[in-house]
Amino acid sequence: MWARSDNVLYFDISCRSRIPTSIYALQNNSPPIIAIIISSTFLQNLSNFTIPQFLLLAMWSSLPSDLLTNVFSFLSADSFACAKSTCRHWQACACTTADYNHYPRALTKSQFLLHNFRPPWFIALPLHNHGRCCYALNPINNNWYVLPLDFLPDPVRPVGPLESLLLLRPSNSTFLQLGMCNPFTRQYKPFPMLNTRRTNPAVGVVHLSTLPFPRNSFLNSRVYVAGGMSEASSGGATYEPTLEMYDPQLDTWRIVGSMQMEFAVRLTVWTPKESVYCDGVLYWMTSARAYSLMGYEIGSNTWRELSVPMAEELEFAVLVSRNGSLTLVGGGACVLGVCIWELGEGDVWVLVEKVPSELEMRFLGERGSWGSTKCVGSDGAIYLYRDLWSGMVVWREVGDGNKWAWFWVEGCFSIRGKKVRNLQIKGVLIHPNLVPSFIF
Repeated sequence: MWARSDNVLYFDISCRSRIPTSIYALQNNSPPIIAIIISSTFLQNLSNFTIPQFLLLAMWSSLPSDLLTNVFSFLSADSFACAKSTCRHWQACACTTADYNHYPRALTKSQFLLHNFRPPWFIALPLHNHGRCCYALNPINNNWYVLPLDFLPDPVRPVGPLESLLLLRPSNSTFLQLGMCNPFTRQYKPFPMLNTRRTNPAVGVVHLSTLPFPRNSFLNSRVYVAGGMSEASSGGATYEPTLEMYDPQLDTWRIVGSMQMEFAVRLTVWTPKESVYCDGVLYWMTSARAYSLMGYEIGSNTWRELSVPMAEELEFAVLVSRNGSLTLVGGGACVLGVCIWELGEGDVWVLVEKVPSELEMRFLGERGSWGSTKCVGSDGAIYLYRDLWSGMVVWREVGDGNKWAWFWVEGCFSIRGKKVRNLQIKGVLIHPNLVPSFIF
């Protein structure tokens, strides 16, 4: 239904299914009416369009820039890129810097601006410098893309995800130096130097959702560096029993805690760089003798240790976060495949899932060993992978009602008909953001 009054057309959109849900959400509890100001020339040509055609044409051509920018936030990354190339006006809206101070507080406190509840993308970062690029998998259509990293000032090695960004470190530096980049917008920012120069420390990322910034904003994050080797006052090197935290709002590091020397050794020698933050505790997996967990309680500045189920039988073990729960993925021949546990009450591990046997056989192939298996997970998916060519076993959230299902995803052999090299990779799950950010 539509009606005209002077130079304004009013469209009754009471039937939500006739327009995109994102458009209706922008009405913000107002009556379901879209009012579009039109010119007399446009009115003369109105008879050439059917009502649905006119509605789409007039609505999209007359949306304010900030409103159109918000609509774009509901698109997947590849759909967003297509929309961005439609016309100059849409390109200008798509390239609007994400400065959240321009938006009402009610919107910036919700998930409205950034995420549209799509599964995260799998980003494959080469472990060594091969052509200065990385590879991205869209989990909706299983399409692979190549993302050049030639905008980075130095060759880098991946550390992990930092919200919708990548946390990196230069590979040509002995001491840890961190930086972050958005591979989709080709933006890079180096972090300031640590207060203490460290070699091979453990790195952890914490997201503080209580801060007054939009959900999944980098400004809500904190980066922790623990342990490592530092220069001794008498010469030589020593283990560093302190923690430093990077505050992105102040763009500075500060020492925030300490630890026993034994913990410093384990964090330096036996700890992968992955970490998981859950219920106020930052966890790292250690592989000294048998797998175990080290946890740093941020509020009390204390350390804790946790055992790992079947720790001595596991050929690989990785920590992830799934729906806010601390989750352990591990496997081996002695445990008959790959198991997924979650930490329950009283620090008791509960077995919640096993990889289906047919996917295990397809994943293992002729190798028969789980020793080279890698894993990455998030609140929306868990990926088991090896290298760029190998297929991946994925446990992913589907539909509503917190239902998860298993999938097989082919590796990246070629992109647009061009064969790619098989590389050793580190997988990272992020929600891609194609809007340039003011934080860089």
